[in-house]
Amino acid sequence: MTAHKIATREQWDAARAELLTREKELTRLEDELAARRRELPWVSVETQYTLQTEAGPKSLAELFDGRSQLTVYHFMFGPEYVAGCPTNSSIADCFDGLVPHLAARDVTMICVSSAPIEKVLAYRQRMGWSFNWASSQGSDFSLDFGGSSSKEATRAFVEPMAHQLPPIAAQNANACGVDLVTYLSEGFAFLTFAHEGDSVYLTYSTGGRGVEFLMSYYPILDRVPSGRDEGKAFQTWLRRHDEYESTT
Repeated sequence: MTAHKIATREQWDAARAELLTREKELTRLEDELAARRRELPWVSVETQYTLQTEAGPKSLAELFDGRSQLTVYHFMFGPEYVAGCPTNSSIADCFDGLVPHLAARDVTMICVSSAPIEKVLAYRQRMGWSFNWASSQGSDFSLDFGGSSSKEATRAFVEPMAHQLPPIAAQNANACGVDLVTYLSEGFAFLTFAHEGDSVYLTYSTGGRGVEFLMSYYPILDRVPSGRDEGKAFQTWLRRHDEYESTT
């Protein structure tokens, strides 16, 4: 028998109406925050970055593909990884469906990783994705925009607090075939840029839980009875989509 509170439909309607009031408050707050994001000042990108793509080397401006707005997801896939990060892979699973809709609103969406382009494209094929994915290898793009750090800097940060890191860090490092420091030398971030005339501008960036808006499974789980049901096992249930055991 369920331990959850059981109510009449009338009681449920009343409780749902009360919750709806709070949900509408949150929606209005999210609208306000979205407006404030658009009002952020822009930062001119002065460095001439060259990234490697399936079509050959391209400048940051060329990655806009003729549009005026660009979103970049820095996907955790370092040069020494044997495969892309499972958590980042779960995020990227929805990208292909978004690309044409964003393009219709003058937005180009790509991923960037510091792994060599050949390794990136091979992994994209394995995952069955088709979105554009560039390699920052040979440039400072990932270092400059929070996607990568040196092993020395990462080690100085990680080793004193390794015992405090969530289990998902070591689990993902193992799944990527690297040690913890090598794994965490890569980071995830969501960046947006604008292109006007001959200039490119950084307009927004976020990391940490700020990228949860890309994790489309979480808003759904937040609305089912068990919720995320992670507890201290934060994200340890996540796998690459071709690695889940069948539940049918």
